Amino acid sequence: MTLASEYENDDLNPYRVHSRREVIALLRSIGERNQLVRMLINHGNDTIVTSILQIDESANTVLLDCAPTAIMNQRVLDSEKLSFETVLENIRILFNSPAAESCIYENLPAFIIPLPTSVIRLQRREFYRVPTPVTNPIYCTIPIRAEDQIIPVVVPLHNISGGGLSIVDEKKLIDSTPGHIYENCRLDLPGGSVTLALQIRNHLEVTLTNGKSIHRLGCAFVNPSNGALGAVQKYITKLERDQNAKATGLG
Repeated sequence: MTLASEYENDDLNPYRVHSRREVIALLRSIGERNQLVRMLINHGNDTIVTSILQIDESANTVLLDCAPTAIMNQRVLDSEKLSFETVLENIRILFNSPAAESCIYENLPAFIIPLPTSVIRLQRREFYRVPTPVTNPIYCTIPIRAEDQIIPVVVPLHNISGGGLSIVDEKKLIDSTPGHIYENCRLDLPGGSVTLALQIRNHLEVTLTNGKSIHRLGCAFVNPSNGALGAVQKYITKLERDQNAKATGLG
């Protein structure tokens, strides 16, 4: 997945910052801390490293450092869309921009782009999947249609993140076609159940040691409610706390 497609991914909407004040504050912090920013151009075929030089609030623009060569600079100017990625205080920051223009900043060449209308902030636990316990599994009930009937299929989780989960379908009852959406899925967490829509994103056929073949399906949350996301994040925090306690011999 390219940065551009990742930024436009609806699954990341819960982590999208639209407040102009927050966008400016984030970008300004990146610039003040001299954080390097990865810029993807030419549909992701070329990458350059840049930095934020200045935020002009009155003009709604961002000034960026130029590439080290004239050829790369021209490729930036020829690109119709730019994608950016950096890290600020262990939080991954993504944003996009239309084409850049050339300008002069402190007597040196620079790029100028419009101030992004939104920025994505991804904390580690929001895109890192945490394994769920095997001895005390978490189950998800997925309603599937079979012969004009809705049949609830209960499957254990393999892992979970703030953006989705992976399930184990031992009987291969669930349609694994990427893009298929299952509404009203019930995720049974220790603190209670939450209802979510799940979209199949990928599947893997796994052969167990006994020779049996099962499906492992990667799913993304579709427009989850704040309450559901909060419950998922709370559970992820508990999982990480338990795992850290075991690693230090305190669990």
